[in-house]
Amino acid sequence: MLLVLSDEHKEHLGFLPEVDSAVVGEFGRIAVEFLRKGTNPKIYEGAARKLSVDAETVQHGVEGLMYLLTESSKLMISEVDFQDSVLVLGFTEDLNQLLLQLYLENRKEIRHILGELTPSLPHYHNLEWRLDVQLASRALRQQVKPTVTMKLHLEESGGDKSAKVLQTDPATLMHLIQELEKALAELKTTHCRRILRNIK
Repeated sequence: MLLVLSDEHKEHLGFLPEVDSAVVGEFGRIAVEFLRKGTNPKIYEGAARKLSVDAETVQHGVEGLMYLLTESSKLMISEVDFQDSVLVLGFTEDLNQLLLQLYLENRKEIRHILGELTPSLPHYHNLEWRLDVQLASRALRQQVKPTVTMKLHLEESGGDKSAKVLQTDPATLMHLIQELEKALAELKTTHCRRILRNIK
């Protein structure tokens, strides 16, 4: 699977051939560090002074490299596909090898960092339900008004548990079930499987 780079991204990475390979290696280290701790404008300014360029050019170069490494790591691109992806940038063979080395050395750590950034959402633990039917009231002596009450128990990743009480009529519940079944059927399509394989 090849990584498709936008024109803007190619423009940002276009700064890399103008600097020494040691500087590109340092940019790679800074990019991974920024993923861990966030960006620091002072580093851009310091590098810009040393290279005699403006800070925005350095920032674009580092961010372009960061995007290249994170997207490649996210998709777990093979060595050959990574080389083919950066080939369109028109870099020298040495620079392409340096970028490949940066990717191979950092992809596990980047995937680990990206895994920690994903939000921790509560997940299903248990479900209790009850069906209530109102047969009559003072105003209407003969009526049938069914209500389904559900208590959804959720568990956080830390082990904390919470419960949500939901109440609906059977028609709405049937519609909800049909929509969930459609979503499950959609997950079995080849398109969804391909996307899920790339997310993992």
